[in-house]
Amino acid sequence: MSGNGVKKVAEVAAKATKSIDWDGMAKLIVSDEARKEFANLRRSFDEVNSQLQTKFSQEPEPIDWEYYRKGIGSRLVDMYKQAYESIEIPKFVDTMTPEYKRKFDALLVELKQAEKQSLEESARLEKEIAEVREMKKKISTMTADEYFEKHPELKQKFDDEIRNDYWGY
Repeated sequence: MSGNGVKKVAEVAAKATKSIDWDGMAKLIVSDEARKEFANLRRSFDEVNSQLQTKFSQEPEPIDWEYYRKGIGSRLVDMYKQAYESIEIPKFVDTMTPEYKRKFDALLVELKQAEKQSLEESARLEKEIAEVREMKKKISTMTADEYFEKHPELKQKFDDEIRNDYWGY
């Protein structure tokens, strides 16, 4: 990888680290297994990011050719210097990001839909829980007529069974 390409990767990684709300995501996790996986993900991310920030973002130290000339001799050092300077490191061309960006964007859309469905289901369940709690409070003093007011389909079912002389045998 060329020096500029590596620097860009390191800069993007640094920006990504700042924009990730790890604490916010951790609050949304409910199961212990998911917490373990999340901790593994965060640790892996931090390791990779640390490597990008330290190992790959630094320019190599310049070679002190004069030091080697004194110890080895100028002819051999000049040959190595010429070979070293003739090396061309190709620039990194990112061909994968556009492909994965499309996939990531599709996953984001899917995620938003799942989030919307989850919130709707959560609201429905909260309402149902409130109804059950209310029913639990009133059940000891509730009459059959009061119960059937809330559940007319059951009243209809029982009335049909009685009319048809079906007693569940």
